[in-house]
Amino acid sequence: MEQTHDLGQIIILNGTPRSGKSSIATAIQESFNGLWMNLGVDGFMQMTPARFLPGIGLRPGGERQDIEPLIPILYSAMYESIAAHSRLGINVVVDVGHHDAYAIKRGILVNCARRLDGLPVLFVGVRCPIEVIMERRWNTGQNMDTVLGSSVPHPIELWQSEVHIPGIYDMEVDTSLFSSAECVEIIRQQLANLPVPSAFQRLAALSAN
Repeated sequence: MEQTHDLGQIIILNGTPRSGKSSIATAIQESFNGLWMNLGVDGFMQMTPARFLPGIGLRPGGERQDIEPLIPILYSAMYESIAAHSRLGINVVVDVGHHDAYAIKRGILVNCARRLDGLPVLFVGVRCPIEVIMERRWNTGQNMDTVLGSSVPHPIELWQSEVHIPGIYDMEVDTSLFSSAECVEIIRQQLANLPVPSAFQRLAALSAN
């Protein structure tokens, strides 16, 4: 079928839990021109049956090997949906936490990048120091993983060390330095100067193994 409309822009925000991705995604939806759909991890987890949770939100460490084989399939489904929206001219913002620290390497990020071949993607690394992450978790009551005598629980350390591998981005923002609104403005400015090749094009060229 002949393309009769412009492709929708895709912005993927990759970072740890509590790094500020969701706030940036919401600000993009509220302030950018046009329709922006959020097809991120939280929405897909809400659609996932309880027995398969946390689904694509499975944290690093290989602790749920029973559902691990499903994770690449769920990611593939999510990215196929992202691609479908873009091809229909709908803009998409995605807040997600990619990592490959499963019981075995899954090569999910590379596979996802290949599924967006030919589409306009801005891949944004959302950084935040672990001290600020911990403060945000305590302030929101999300400290259930804290181990007595440990200021930074091991799962949180794993997120911090694994989520930005291999570190190939079009741009990065630090939410300890900039507010959500400021991060959105930085992203807006970057969209006017999309790098060629994009980060997702470079990731797609890597081996998935």
